[in-house]
Amino acid sequence: MVQCGAGMTRFLGPNVYSEAPDGGWGWIVAMAFFLVEVFTYGTIKTFGIFLQDLMSEFGETNNRVSWIVSISVFVMTFNAPLSAVMTNRFGFQLVVMTGGLLISTGTITTSFSTSINQMYITYGLVTGLGYCLTFLPTVTILSQYFTRRRSLVVSVASIGESLSIFASAPAFSALKNVIGWRHTMAVIGALQSTIIICGALLRPIIIKPTEIHKTQTDGSLPKEMELLSSQQDVDGTNTNDSLTINTSEGQKSTELPRDTGDSVQSLKVTDKPETVVFLDKTVISGSEQTSVENSMKEIISSETEELQNKDTRKQTIKDGEIDSSGNSVFAKISKLLDFSILREQSFIFYSMFGLFVTFGFFAPQLYIIELSVSRGVERDHATYMLSTMAVAEIFGRFAIGWILIRKRLIKRKLHVLLVCVIAMTLDLVGFTLVREFYGLAVFCALYGFFMGTLASTHIPMLAEDDVVGIEKMSSAAGVYVFIQSFAGLAGPPLGGVLVDLTQNYGSAFYSCAAGLALSAVFLGLVRPAKRGLLCKRKTPKKFQDMHQGKEDCENQCCV
Repeated sequence: MVQCGAGMTRFLGPNVYSEAPDGGWGWIVAMAFFLVEVFTYGTIKTFGIFLQDLMSEFGETNNRVSWIVSISVFVMTFNAPLSAVMTNRFGFQLVVMTGGLLISTGTITTSFSTSINQMYITYGLVTGLGYCLTFLPTVTILSQYFTRRRSLVVSVASIGESLSIFASAPAFSALKNVIGWRHTMAVIGALQSTIIICGALLRPIIIKPTEIHKTQTDGSLPKEMELLSSQQDVDGTNTNDSLTINTSEGQKSTELPRDTGDSVQSLKVTDKPETVVFLDKTVISGSEQTSVENSMKEIISSETEELQNKDTRKQTIKDGEIDSSGNSVFAKISKLLDFSILREQSFIFYSMFGLFVTFGFFAPQLYIIELSVSRGVERDHATYMLSTMAVAEIFGRFAIGWILIRKRLIKRKLHVLLVCVIAMTLDLVGFTLVREFYGLAVFCALYGFFMGTLASTHIPMLAEDDVVGIEKMSSAAGVYVFIQSFAGLAGPPLGGVLVDLTQNYGSAFYSCAAGLALSAVFLGLVRPAKRGLLCKRKTPKKFQDMHQGKEDCENQCCV
């Protein structure tokens, strides 16, 4: 039994690499992310097949039934920081498996609901919380397994959402006509339990750079060795065997070998503080010995400080593990919630980009059919607009993944994303200008394409150094999606209000275009903010005084 448990630990335990593998177990994680996309966002966007059944069975309005999905999406995005905290505390596997259990339980329970209010709880709250605990951790760990291929892999794996809309919606609709909406929803809930297995496959990755201690040791004190060697050549002395030096108050001594011919053979660190003793046939006198000793003392001081810092860090970690009285609570909280991202201008601008770009993610799918009908297109033909968007979105995800790994663009990913946002803004305006079926179909295809480029990259882009970097992505993604939640909750009602006021479905597309235009402005400011071009940091007063004193000294010397 113990051997079986040990085997499972090895199989599902962490992977240790010297650098991100750009493959390996990362392909399994990519497959898990594909399935998570199918049963999270893909399922949410196919919930519309049940709207008419729910309205007829419970006698509710379209607005009341639509709030089921709105609550679920809001809970999913609003609790993103909770997902980040739980991931940092309990790990990716446990959090995603818990989320899969909540999703499956909530969806199956929804099939037994007797009112819309109950669905607000079962599907809106329970399933929405499960969505929150699955999507973000999965995309975060997938980004950690890849560097050079990250954009391509995330884009390809994220097509699960589009394929679910294109294939699952017709399949579940046909199944609903045979066994009814309750049994169909129970089947969907059972299939969503696959996420539990996907969560178990999310083995954490540990990056251990190749050991650099030996390199640092071999490269230390080169100037001192050259000085001693040159002293031997000038004075004819032979520095032999060893040189004894103390660096700390510890009881251990360290001998640093040196291969310098007949000069210094070894450098030995002992207990006695700040002493330099030359042994065995070594005689250096006067100012030369003083110069060497001063140089060595500077190195000793820096090494002593480094050793003390390491001891302090080790003691802090030890106290955090042992002390449960709250002495290291701040360290634990800092690990769970990285508040430093809120001080980065680049992240603030990128979050504002995410807030406004979200306005363009909802209206086209909600209003394209009604807009087409108002333009004289038959309703049966208008339904093809959604299929056109879904197919084009798949191509968009493939295309952006291939584009972002090009060598010429690998350092300009934010610029590529900005071009996509501007193109999508113009496309939304184009919806309001065309009046016939084929024109609308072309703009639907363009919208789906650029929607695919944005949907598959805007969250993984947080891992890029121009935004926050891979080290802070977990916390950054939680805050980023939390900010997005407000636009996701307000976007559809805002479009509905404009349609009611103007009696024109095109006004909803104008509102989306305005939101995307604002998002383009904030996205364009991210990279300059990261490079410090927008707000220069003030130099501390003491450094200003030192600089002024240096200038005064130079002026006096010139006089």
